[in-house]
Amino acid sequence: MDKALEHLRAHDPIIAELIVRYPAPTFHKHGNYYQELVDSIISQQLSVKAARAIETRFKDLYGGNFPSPEQILDTDIEILRGVGISRPKARYIQDLAMKILDGSVKFDHFDQQSNEEIITELTAVKGIGEWTAHMFLMFCMGRLDVLPIGDLGIRNGVTALYGFAATAAPQDIANIANTHQWKPYESVASWYVWQSLDNMPTTSQAL
Repeated sequence: MDKALEHLRAHDPIIAELIVRYPAPTFHKHGNYYQELVDSIISQQLSVKAARAIETRFKDLYGGNFPSPEQILDTDIEILRGVGISRPKARYIQDLAMKILDGSVKFDHFDQQSNEEIITELTAVKGIGEWTAHMFLMFCMGRLDVLPIGDLGIRNGVTALYGFAATAAPQDIANIANTHQWKPYESVASWYVWQSLDNMPTTSQAL
């Protein structure tokens, strides 16, 4: 992280000011990719509190344990709906379970894949879009080189910090990152942009 902060301070004076104002971020890698993605689908467009309540009831269906893909596929959608999971999300969870079992999604090779390869694999699952894939890469895999150009908080933050007259578009985010040489620490720069608005991502603005 020290190397990341040194790099960003040297190339972007706006991020450098934020580094002074806020503590350094931490990006921890979490090994349970499957559970993280199921939880991500459940929590889409929900508050943290509501998502946690549903996730607890979801696990209660399986004796308080997180279900295997096989168990999810064996569970009727109406039962999933009964714990607060919408019909579309129930289908998305089952589609993820199916793709894990048929080998379309292979978590054991994610660590050797590029961001783009992982995004391609994940977004083939119903209900997982680029935003969810970006958050997975950043906050589950702990990758420091992710630029969530579609995130509304990032767009609003960049608009305010860099003086855009209208809300920055995804391409504007990419241009700012390129101009100020955020690579290979785009996740870290993005974290500081979120901090500038006190707006860390908690729900998905887009799947």
